[in-house]
Amino acid sequence: MSERPLSETLRASLVSARRWETGLALLAVIIAIAGAAVSSSFFTSNNFFNLGLSNGEIAIMTLPMTLIVISGEIDLSVASILGMSSALLGFLWARHWPMLAIFALIAVVGLAAGAVNGLLVTRLGLPSLAVTIGTLALYRGVATILLGPSTVANFPETYTNLGVNAVPFTGNDLTYSAAIFIVLAIFFGVILHSTPFGRSVFAMGASVEAAQFAGIRVKRIKTILFMTSGLVCALAGVLLTFRLNTAVQNNGLGLELDVVAIVLLGGVSIFGGKGSLIGVVLAVLVFAGIQNALFLTNFNQEAAGIVTGALLLLSVFGRNAASFSGRLRARLPAGRRGRGPQGPAGSPAPAAATPP
Repeated sequence: MSERPLSETLRASLVSARRWETGLALLAVIIAIAGAAVSSSFFTSNNFFNLGLSNGEIAIMTLPMTLIVISGEIDLSVASILGMSSALLGFLWARHWPMLAIFALIAVVGLAAGAVNGLLVTRLGLPSLAVTIGTLALYRGVATILLGPSTVANFPETYTNLGVNAVPFTGNDLTYSAAIFIVLAIFFGVILHSTPFGRSVFAMGASVEAAQFAGIRVKRIKTILFMTSGLVCALAGVLLTFRLNTAVQNNGLGLELDVVAIVLLGGVSIFGGKGSLIGVVLAVLVFAGIQNALFLTNFNQEAAGIVTGALLLLSVFGRNAASFSGRLRARLPAGRRGRGPQGPAGSPAPAAATPP
């Protein structure tokens, strides 16, 4: 039997994504109700501001990760690129570089880090999981070499205020990192869902061979995705540094798991070819809402990894529940699959007599 046309596969993916998004929206409402029930501070402007403040950098990193996973790859080095850019910012500022020159170099380094990931995956044919685990350690090692045990915390207030103050004319409710996330989410959403480039990303995730036969430049597009991820994560590293007013070699340590958990919770298939930006945005709200509600109830923050692990398992199992059910039915004996009544030794039961 021939495979379904690529257009039909993409339409089926869109229908599945909308169903998942509806479930996420309901889950977000439930979390909001539960948060208001456990704490009267949940629905306050100050709490919303803090929610955006503490989750802005993670949310920003989910955007390029979404496109990478839909294309059939993964990037586990995102938090290490963030940490490396933070360390580079502190390293250069301590040596009296002008801030604009630091920003330019950080952008170049972010692009280069992403290019290394992309070229190793596309030109050498290495699996992205193995490559980015390796560069996760590599880029974190670069951060350690740059700063070692040192801490840089004398950044100008002009920049550190961007990390903790609200965007003007937003009623002191919207942080700069949240505003950047909103702008980038719209940009990435348009690119993914309304352009030939985005359709190519879906096509690669659905079938690399079919995408190549269709004339899609798979290697080039995947390299661009990894480079974009590197650039965006470097930006997130700058924002995190200014928010904390501290550059240390372990900034952002472990955040890659949060990023992956949000993307998968957003309905993006780990096998590629399925997902949407709207789902990921809803997943950001769900993730941030759960973390914030637990914080307001004085939940042990050292055990917050339970939330990330649970969301990862939920997203993987939820998206593949139908597949698991089908496999289970396939393994059951024929007599237990509900194929109708059986006669002795598995022979068909005699037909009922018809009335005269």
